[in-house]
Amino acid sequence: MKPTLLVVEDDIGLQGQLRWHFNQYEVVLADCREAAISAVRRHEPQVVLQDLGLPPDAEGIEEGFASLREILALAPATKVIVVTGHHETETATRAIAMGAYDFCEKPVQTDVLDLVVKRAFHIFQLEERNRRLQAELSSPLEGIVASDPSMLQICATLERVGPTDVTCLLLGESGTGKEVLSNALHRLSERRENPFIAINCAAVPENLIESELFGYERGAFTGANKRTLGKVESANTGTLFLDEIGDMPLPLQAKLLRFLQEREIQRLGGTGSIPVDIRVICATNKDLEAMVAEGTFREDLFYRISEIVIPIPPLRDRQADCVLLARHLLRKFATEHGKPSLVFNADAIAAIESYQWPGNIRELENKVRRAVIMSNGKMVTVADLSLTEGESVSLNLRQVRLEAERGAINRALVLCDGNYSAAAKQLGVSRPTLYDLIKKLEIGASSAEALES
Repeated sequence: MKPTLLVVEDDIGLQGQLRWHFNQYEVVLADCREAAISAVRRHEPQVVLQDLGLPPDAEGIEEGFASLREILALAPATKVIVVTGHHETETATRAIAMGAYDFCEKPVQTDVLDLVVKRAFHIFQLEERNRRLQAELSSPLEGIVASDPSMLQICATLERVGPTDVTCLLLGESGTGKEVLSNALHRLSERRENPFIAINCAAVPENLIESELFGYERGAFTGANKRTLGKVESANTGTLFLDEIGDMPLPLQAKLLRFLQEREIQRLGGTGSIPVDIRVICATNKDLEAMVAEGTFREDLFYRISEIVIPIPPLRDRQADCVLLARHLLRKFATEHGKPSLVFNADAIAAIESYQWPGNIRELENKVRRAVIMSNGKMVTVADLSLTEGESVSLNLRQVRLEAERGAINRALVLCDGNYSAAAKQLGVSRPTLYDLIKKLEIGASSAEALES
């Protein structure tokens, strides 16, 4: 099928000329704003050639701008080329600020128009291919957005571990998504229809955490006016997530260990034991082995909760995921705030890739949310993200290209399970070219060994 080009023009003679001239495309014609919007809904054109002078205000430009605004709201990925009057720089600038892809001046030079339209179709196809690739690379687990090889390996681990009742320990810096991963483990288990209860051990005062965990009977202490179930009992038949377990006081660690061994609890002020059937997932941003050596964390508890240990890399080490996550968050927040066509400009993308993200995904989420609120136009800028020049490294074009090639090859090899022929095909290069790139980029010893075999 031919690519679809929508021509929004009220001059019947010019309509015929453009239809004849662009015979390599499926040309759809519209002579007013209403017809243009109807054509966008029906034909989903990749590129629109938009004249600003439309009825009922053929001598003005506001009707054309209204058409541009509605087309982009309806189909944000569509490339709209605006046709402006000669030397109408202000009009062209306004159109670009609203989200138009490009503009051409009247009288239109056919060779220039051909080039602009051809390039618009090419850019649309590249972006569409990129969107499909990102969708294929994203993690298959609900709620997890990832394409970096290290995170894809973690997702594979979650899929194997999730259906079991084994106790898992998630290790990672603050903001790396430990609770999201624990939720994924719960959804993969047979307990998915039952409660998922989370408690942050660092957020509860030391004198209250025992009652929060195990509950209490009426009269157990001053103010205990009724029997109250704790988090453990509330999670019965489901999953209990103990976040920041490294901050749990030593005296309570002994009681938690007893519960994990016996699967029974005793409420504060109570006398009988209560059996509880739950799966336990723990997480911390602390070095528990060092704490064991220091005597601030029980060794027997450490071994009890670390049947499966899942280290989560910080965002700065997940280079392939920074932009993927940022775009996912942008779509989410932009839709919430009524700005669905927002996109990052090139400088913003470069800043996101080069910034170190000390606050990890939580910081990225905050920056993108702020950018959506602060943005003025169709593009999110570095200033909207509040990423200063000092926070991002200088961009060396050669280095950026090498890193991009290295990341693409690594992802292709992971996706193709080490099959070099399949990876070369996915990357669009020959197998010998892939070998040369792997050697040039020094991708790793494991890759070299695979080549030699």
